[in-house]
Amino acid sequence: MRILVTNDDGIDAPGLHALRQIAAGLSDDVWVVAPETNHSGAGHSLSLHEPLRLRQLDARSYAVRGTPTDSVIMGVRHILKEKRPDLILSGVNRGANMAEDVTYSGTIAACFEGTLIGIRSIAMSLSFGFETSRDTPRWETPIAHGAGVVRKLLAVEWPANVLMNVNFPDRLPDQVAGIRVTSQGRRDQDLLAIDERQDTWGNPYYWLGYSRRRSNPGPGTDLEAVYSGHISVTPLYLNLTYKPMQDTLQAALDA
Repeated sequence: MRILVTNDDGIDAPGLHALRQIAAGLSDDVWVVAPETNHSGAGHSLSLHEPLRLRQLDARSYAVRGTPTDSVIMGVRHILKEKRPDLILSGVNRGANMAEDVTYSGTIAACFEGTLIGIRSIAMSLSFGFETSRDTPRWETPIAHGAGVVRKLLAVEWPANVLMNVNFPDRLPDQVAGIRVTSQGRRDQDLLAIDERQDTWGNPYYWLGYSRRRSNPGPGTDLEAVYSGHISVTPLYLNLTYKPMQDTLQAALDA
């Protein structure tokens, strides 16, 4: 099995090293094509107004000066065009990608692109922040459980337009409570903050960031599973059409 590994935190991110270990437990044909620098929050963006630069690190590792989506495209359509990968793994992201994070995440966007191309794709992220700090994520947890989760997922047939979003809890490997299949949740708090500062000339500039507060998630959601110490697996669907609204909308527009 040929595996393409990518991420959005950048080619030197610790989570990418963790994912390479997970992939090595599944296959000896592992290739890495990841962004040169951190592209967290890039979503499903493409670099259309500047050229892509490709830097080879070793026989099977490449850094792309572009987004996670660019990296998948370069990996599948250029570097591995003679023999496409059978699986794309993205992550392990430093921080969970749950609830509304799905729409912002470059980690998940890489799997969107892989799914569009026709390759089964799995995004992996590691929660932190309530029991550990951002500087000390428990990488040993996805390393210990990741390959096993992937094997179980690959044993199932997926529809062509579905990808898997896996989130690991902020727990030590032997403290993980199990695996739950979940739905995409929704946080009940607005965690986005704007930090206004001034440069040395007195001009304002702004940082966007998130505060660390637990939501009160509903049962069966990715948030609830990870908060309770479980590995969350959410099948995501590329078609965003809300079908129950179509007939109502058509009737209103025809009136």
